[in-house]
Amino acid sequence: MSQHTPMIQQYLQIKEQYTDAFLFFRLGDFYEMFFEDAVNASSILEITLTSRDSGAKDRIPMCGIPYHSATGYIETLIQNGHKVAICEQMEDPRSVKGIVKREVVKVITPGTLTEGKTIDTEANHFIGAIDSLGDQRFALAYLDVGTGEGKVELIEGTERSLLAEIESLGMKEIVVDQTLHLTLHEMFENREIMLSIEDAEQNASIAKDTYGHLPNELQEACNKLQSYLMRMQKMVFGHIRPFVYIEKDAKLSIDANSMRNLELVQTIRSGKKEGTLFWVLDETVTAMGARKLRMWIHQPLAQRKAIEERLETVSNLVDEFFLREELVEELKNVYDLERLAGRISMGSATARDLAQLRNSLTHIPKLQKILSESKRPMLQQIADKMDPCEDTYQLLADAIAENPPLTSKEGGLIKDGYNEKLDQLRDASRNGKSWLAQLEQKERQATGIKTLKIGYNRIFGYYIEITKSNVHLADLTRYERKQTLANAERYITTELKEKEELILNAEADGQILETNLFLAIREQVKEEVQRIQKLATVVSELDVLLAFAVVSERNRYIRPEFHDGRALDIQNGRHPVVEKMMNHSLYIPNSCELADYSNMLLITGPNMSGKSTFMRQVALTVVMAQIGCFVPCEKAVLPITDQIFTRIGAADDVASGQSTFMMEMMESQYALAHATSRSLLLFDEIGRGTSTYDGMALAQAMMEHIHEQVGANTLFSTHYHELTKLEDVLARLLNVHVAAKEQNGKVVFLHKVLPGAADRSYGIHVAELAGLPAELVERAKKLLQRFEEESAANESTSVSEQLALFDTSIESATSLEQQKLLDEIKAADVLNMTPLQAMQKIAEWKERVSAEMKG
Repeated sequence: MSQHTPMIQQYLQIKEQYTDAFLFFRLGDFYEMFFEDAVNASSILEITLTSRDSGAKDRIPMCGIPYHSATGYIETLIQNGHKVAICEQMEDPRSVKGIVKREVVKVITPGTLTEGKTIDTEANHFIGAIDSLGDQRFALAYLDVGTGEGKVELIEGTERSLLAEIESLGMKEIVVDQTLHLTLHEMFENREIMLSIEDAEQNASIAKDTYGHLPNELQEACNKLQSYLMRMQKMVFGHIRPFVYIEKDAKLSIDANSMRNLELVQTIRSGKKEGTLFWVLDETVTAMGARKLRMWIHQPLAQRKAIEERLETVSNLVDEFFLREELVEELKNVYDLERLAGRISMGSATARDLAQLRNSLTHIPKLQKILSESKRPMLQQIADKMDPCEDTYQLLADAIAENPPLTSKEGGLIKDGYNEKLDQLRDASRNGKSWLAQLEQKERQATGIKTLKIGYNRIFGYYIEITKSNVHLADLTRYERKQTLANAERYITTELKEKEELILNAEADGQILETNLFLAIREQVKEEVQRIQKLATVVSELDVLLAFAVVSERNRYIRPEFHDGRALDIQNGRHPVVEKMMNHSLYIPNSCELADYSNMLLITGPNMSGKSTFMRQVALTVVMAQIGCFVPCEKAVLPITDQIFTRIGAADDVASGQSTFMMEMMESQYALAHATSRSLLLFDEIGRGTSTYDGMALAQAMMEHIHEQVGANTLFSTHYHELTKLEDVLARLLNVHVAAKEQNGKVVFLHKVLPGAADRSYGIHVAELAGLPAELVERAKKLLQRFEEESAANESTSVSEQLALFDTSIESATSLEQQKLLDEIKAADVLNMTPLQAMQKIAEWKERVSAEMKG
């Protein structure tokens, strides 16, 4: 290191403390990166890689970005899973001899990025921390740095259970100690979740009132998380609210796989909002309301009293149409109070942010008045919870300009009349500029030079500029030359010198005073952050409940009823997303009845007929009801569901190297290991990823296990018609089917769920709809007819006899290979293959027999 220049040595010393981050090293107007950081950053950011002399033998790699446009580059690095350490100059280079003092002022990580183009303001951005409690128990704390919202849960189960909860909340960064890092590193890396290490003991500088009320075993995770944030951001956060303990029996748990399968907040294919339950329900008008809705969907309630309180409020708002419209109009003028409070606390709020806070507070008394004048007790309670923060509003109304600029450099942050000294300086500056305009006009008249002008630059100050062609007209006894240009001369007069000093001092002093006044106001408002956050909670909840009322009335949703048993009765239910995407009049509703004595449905019917849609709509109805929204049906009498598990759809997990069938089995295992008698299970086509007998055996064993051991409300769809016989064996199992009929050789899906089992699968018709070649479809139909006829004539007919139509000599096979082929044909279960599978097998056997005969 001694070979390097002093500045590079300084860089290396700082970089040594932040080896896991890109170090943005401030040099004048640029952030520079060197060595490996420069090579990697230039590739990710697509900027030019250069080099510089470092004092050593070889030049070192280097790249840089302008400091004023660093935000986008930082965001790109964060989105690529990296950390960025911001190293600033702590001294004015003009006043320092030698090396300028530099320090890292903050480290930005995937979990602490709060601003940027990729930040979705309608979603929480949680960073989490894990503390292992032993015996497969973990404390999971998580916090949104931008809003200060913190929660903590007790997770019981394997590391996979922990990962399921983390993924369901969309976390990108988790804080752990060194021991847990070794255990979880590989699993989390495959999921593109950053693991950061924090081994600090109890941090005395952390306000214990954020977690001191929690059970002792949950406190270390909260402390660890806040210690890490303080170390990264180099500050104490004043806006972190007391962590909320999410007790297991207080919420309806939905793991990440089930959330994805049900498309609650993003679609499986595109990951977008459109086509999700969130999309259907999101009639919120504030960003904090949208975040609250998303979190309610992530964590529905599981306590009957709390659910019915929400439903009662929604019912009131549905009935009070004009009141609802007034509330919505007022809410449209309320900004994101949660994020504004966060910026104020972290010292990044601008004057425009404070103006938005002031403008928002203007509408709180109006909201209170509308709610309090209602005769509905639930609405009056919301009004009582609202704190208008009058003193904060008055301060901002008196102090902050109506339309302040984005940055303080432009001035105009503070209202005239707020500070006497500032008013005096402004008056001097404004009158001085007016005087300059008058002087310019006077000089033009005195000299007769119409192009004479008075200008200003930072080096020479104010000046009178005259083009060289007009210099002879000027009275040079009054003018003192200040600067010569190619085409003009610049002069100063005694009178102009006096005004220059007055104007420049007034502008500079006014800007300094205005900045100091703004900072003092921001600090004063910072003391009221907790009040603003409490107000934000009430307003955001009101926004969501209003959205529920709007959606419920528009879509003819009804209020669900709850009871303490297990029975579920949904009459003429509809899938809310499918219904919105198509014409409402075309949607075919379906009922679902699960009684205590028959709470398992085995669903059969053609592919594409709507089995999966039916299953999903039942789950979505349960979710909607337990977040406090009305539901899409004619009647809903529901139990309190504690967990929802789904196995719908098929997708390989490329990241962890798992096949579709392995993922199917792992998701099924997770569901069966965690489900209780109060859960809802949705299993779609279990066993289709393996051979017929394997799949059928697994499906039957799973249904038997759920029936005998778990007892949960269950919807189980299958293409194995043989399983419908289980209705005679399992007492609580009922067969239902999605109806279809054949017209003119074409299948017509009726999308209606009826009692009993389906009589056939219509697989070839589905293949025809999918556009398979016509000759292939016709061949499959003939094969199917032959198989069905021969099966009816003699169920014991062997596969080898069925294949006798082909010109083969299999029955007289004598070679080892021929005997092996014969055994395989005899063991094949052709009747339980799809037509296409049967054709493929037959073609394979013919080819092998032909090869044997030629041999």
